[in-house]
Amino acid sequence: MERIVILDFGAQYNQLIARRVREQGVYSELLPPMSSIERIKGEGLSGVILSGSPDSVYSEKGRRCLPEVFSLGVPVLGICYGMQLMTHMLGGKVEKAPVREYAGVTAHFEPSPLFEGMPDSVVWMSHNDMVTEMPEGFSVISSTAECPIAAMQNEEKRLYAVQFHPEVAHTEYCAQFFKNFTHGVCGCKGGWSPQGLVDEIVGNIKKQVGARRVVAGLSGGVDSSVAAALVSRAIGDRLTCIFVDHGLLRKNEADEVMHFYRENMGLNVIEVDAKEYFLSQLAGVTEPEKKRKIIGESFVRVFEREAKKIGGAELLLQGTIYPDVIESGSGGASVIKSHHNVGGLPEKFGFELLEPLRPFFKDEVRAIGEALGMPPELVWRQPFPGPGLGIRILGDVTEEKLSILRDSDHILRDEIKKAGLERSIWQYFTVFTGMRSVGVMGDSRTYDYAIGVRAVVSTDAMTVEFAEIPHKLLRKISNRIIAEVPHVNRVVYDITDKPPGTIEWE
Repeated sequence: MERIVILDFGAQYNQLIARRVREQGVYSELLPPMSSIERIKGEGLSGVILSGSPDSVYSEKGRRCLPEVFSLGVPVLGICYGMQLMTHMLGGKVEKAPVREYAGVTAHFEPSPLFEGMPDSVVWMSHNDMVTEMPEGFSVISSTAECPIAAMQNEEKRLYAVQFHPEVAHTEYCAQFFKNFTHGVCGCKGGWSPQGLVDEIVGNIKKQVGARRVVAGLSGGVDSSVAAALVSRAIGDRLTCIFVDHGLLRKNEADEVMHFYRENMGLNVIEVDAKEYFLSQLAGVTEPEKKRKIIGESFVRVFEREAKKIGGAELLLQGTIYPDVIESGSGGASVIKSHHNVGGLPEKFGFELLEPLRPFFKDEVRAIGEALGMPPELVWRQPFPGPGLGIRILGDVTEEKLSILRDSDHILRDEIKKAGLERSIWQYFTVFTGMRSVGVMGDSRTYDYAIGVRAVVSTDAMTVEFAEIPHKLLRKISNRIIAEVPHVNRVVYDITDKPPGTIEWE
């Protein structure tokens, strides 16, 4: 099997590199940077990628790899910190950049197999340091206005490096770049796909579970649903699913989800009304991380209680996917926000975790769902976070705020559906901003809440762009929310990409 290893130095988008490689039909694997040469070589090694990192090569704590990595006989590509580390370890020079770049910039490309079919175009820069002197035998193959050595190569030794981030969608020719590296430089033929992994995943589930019972936390979203379908195929009726109505769901969501699971998937699902418990735990809490951790622990406590009623399940199935993991600070990356099912879990609880989708991105999860034959309306369901509306209310959570948010969100989803944009917009929702402003309604002064509208396009949730919703539709959404939802007199539209923002506001 063709295989490319990514040495993970702890940047936010390392798993996105793995995904870009997989998009080219080549299996990719993330390993710790100081992995042994034997572990890196493994089976079918076709290339190595050194990832980005928040570290500096001149810091004592800066992560390193073994020097033998550069003489494995396969191409090695350094990205951002990976380029700086390659330079530092091979005798070049890295210094603080006189102008730090955190934006898309135009890059000039010299002839190189790495840039085949790529005209001068926008690349995404995000760095503090830069290469000022290349190691012996290297030549410059790209430059920008502020970065004279934006990429370099030593073709004889098959070593390549770029200062920019080709893995993010903001780099204009990101797909072509990874095609060039995997197929052109590394000589891979492709053929790997997530659909082909279903039997392997099911086998791994059987191996971990053995003869034990599993309890699953179903949210109604695609991740937990696909995870449940995989485990159901593996162990049958030893899986019991629990759908927790935590009082933070969208309008009519509990009834819709329960009907769908029972009628369309045939799963054994227990519905638990835990609204009062969750809202009491969240009362008066305003800090986003604290809210996420409270919601995560509350979920586990409900699952523990219900598991005792159904005969003592030993494993808890979660629909955790890799963006949840990386944003929660796994593998040395900085914590962006603790997802309730990762960083929000309590230190001690009575389950062994079962997370078959942990290595995958959302689009790969959808591909697995399609391979399982799941209904398209579930596979392509609008993403909804486990903490629900609790992280779409800025500040403390109350019944009044939830009511305002549910009604405004319902109007947004209704208008997006009527416009036929459900599949073209990755995610869309409203936010209770907690901000009040002066308005005029019915010739009278008002002082009421502003509702935020967030809509984004993406393929993997790691990088997104705001959706360019037609102005006429935005006007209709705004008019309906203000007219139909009490205590709202203003609607604002969020036009922030990720990065620098995140999809959710909390």
